Amino acid sequence: MVKLVSKTRKKQSGGRSVSRPAVVTSKKPFKSYDEAIKYLYTKTDYEQEKHLRYNVDTFDLKRMERLLSLVGNPHNKFDTIHIAGTKGKGSTATMLAKMLEANGYKVGLYTSPHVVDLHERIRINSEMITKSAMLGLINRVYKPVEKMAKERCPTFFEIMTAISFMHFADTKADVAVVETGLGGRLDSTNVIKPKLVGITSLSIDHQKQLGSTIAEIAGEKAGIFKPGVPIITVQQDPDALQVLKTRAAAVKAHISITGVDIDFSHRFETSPEHGPHNRVCLTTPTSKFEHLRVPLHGIHQAINCGLALAMLDKLKTVGYTIDNEKAAKGLSQVKLDGRMEMICEDPRILIDAAHNAASIRALMHAIGQSIPYDSMIVIFGCNEDKDIKGMLRELQFGADKVIFTRSNSVRAASPDELADQYIAISNKMCQSALNLPEALRLARSAVGKEDLICITGSFYLIGQAKLRFQAS
Repeated sequence: MVKLVSKTRKKQSGGRSVSRPAVVTSKKPFKSYDEAIKYLYTKTDYEQEKHLRYNVDTFDLKRMERLLSLVGNPHNKFDTIHIAGTKGKGSTATMLAKMLEANGYKVGLYTSPHVVDLHERIRINSEMITKSAMLGLINRVYKPVEKMAKERCPTFFEIMTAISFMHFADTKADVAVVETGLGGRLDSTNVIKPKLVGITSLSIDHQKQLGSTIAEIAGEKAGIFKPGVPIITVQQDPDALQVLKTRAAAVKAHISITGVDIDFSHRFETSPEHGPHNRVCLTTPTSKFEHLRVPLHGIHQAINCGLALAMLDKLKTVGYTIDNEKAAKGLSQVKLDGRMEMICEDPRILIDAAHNAASIRALMHAIGQSIPYDSMIVIFGCNEDKDIKGMLRELQFGADKVIFTRSNSVRAASPDELADQYIAISNKMCQSALNLPEALRLARSAVGKEDLICITGSFYLIGQAKLRFQAS
């Protein structure tokens, strides 16, 4: 088939702030927020590394522990809940945090990456950290960071993790729901001693860092298991589940599985009030949640919701007082940027942060289940370290037309190379554009009133899209 290629030499514009500003040399506390943020972005950011080495030298938990000790070990001043997995971590963490908040707890939430605003990563009771709080925390962490720079300077993510813990301690959080960044075993967040661990759905992702098999990836995620700390997970690939069970037994931690050890079910329905949506039921000796509406679209979110409910129930066994009706009310209020989010109505433009094959498959199914359309154009861009072939195989089953482009990440894959691989896999025509504005122009010229444009493939790309339409 013929590949239609559209290129532009215009400079890329819009999107998440990911470039590294010039090094700040000031030795005094920062007077302005902008100056402090510039300093933060001078630190090594593995999210922006083109060739990331994943080992104990690059990801050094001793370095993280040292930094935390220099700022007073704030992570020991509140309870924590740790969540790892390939997909659904942020959704599960947000649902759990909102249900705890509805029960009167002061809840910290640490997630990554962000869609548009760096402050999205750190929240207290659903509110993002303020600029003044961020400025104060960067000033406080500045001397410890510079002291360590003489040995091995903390990274951007390590500093952000320390800042989140400091903020939770400063605001006297009762508990913090903490999402891992990359993997689990060597992740900077793996210094906490949680009350509970959750593992979301596991699939192939970050193969160069975490391993090429589902068992290897499960081993990295299971690295957050702690002696005696209960673990809740969802139904997994048999090889992955075997690894999780083996690692849990090794640290004498009990592991429970929704839909196996925990009575859990979900169903799809539609109603005049809520439109197409999923409902879940979960029953344990201490909780009974019946027909709760899942606040986010897709069967995958029903599974994430079940995990969040099971984790909430398990917290009752470690001293938390939970009212199920209050929890249900909190769940109903959950909103999450970048997950099947409609950012424009004319034409209809949907964004979703699906960034691996399983997520693309779930997205295509969720759109088909929840959103009526005549034809769907997918604008797709992803990073080089992803399971590109797997993602492209899933795209062909949902997209009527694909336009490949790239985000402003240094790790973004070439649109032309993505197009070549897609043609080889699907034998379908596609287009490519050098940046998102050009891709949107191509898509808009081809859609009708009842059509849908879906932008997906990476947080960076959907962040650019959301920022672009916020500004318009």
